[in-house]
Amino acid sequence: MSQIFDEKGNAHPVTILSAGPVVVTQVKTKEKDGYEAVQIGYGEKKAKNINKAITGHLKGLGNFRFLREFKIEDVKEASGIKVGDKFGLSVFKAGDNITVSSVSKGKGFQGVVKRHGFRGGPRSHGQKHSEREPGSISQGLRTSIRSGMRMAGRMGGDRVTVKNLKVMQIDPQNNVLLLKGAVPGRRGTMVEIRG
Repeated sequence: MSQIFDEKGNAHPVTILSAGPVVVTQVKTKEKDGYEAVQIGYGEKKAKNINKAITGHLKGLGNFRFLREFKIEDVKEASGIKVGDKFGLSVFKAGDNITVSSVSKGKGFQGVVKRHGFRGGPRSHGQKHSEREPGSISQGLRTSIRSGMRMAGRMGGDRVTVKNLKVMQIDPQNNVLLLKGAVPGRRGTMVEIRG
């Protein structure tokens, strides 16, 4: 993250994303595949780390690190898309509101206070080591624990979607996109940007 200043001198927090051109690697049709979708490739990968099946599938389009598929809602709009087409930052402009999805940072095994915001036990009246314990987890005579009970466990590493992020600036020469606000994930995480 960084910050930029507008004409009035106000500071805006921004996230800098490297959004290089994506290449269409496959167009799926209703007749052949049973549904309408477009598969795109992004990133660079060493040729020695790509197996022959993927190499044959890409047919010389490039050695992509990521392959993602997007379903097509409007078939007429996608009729002009063909394998090998490139999409850059020209599809966005400053001021657009976009949606960003990514995998959030993993935080490991956490207790109920950090994971679910539990208050914990009282700090007095004979409570020795129960400041951050969950408390009762069953109901009277019921011996089993209900499914979905909030307990300690692995936290983070979930797919998170943030809507209505504003595009502040676009640098098409360096394939850099500046979005106002925070984006889920750590540095190097694959981010899905939708207009």
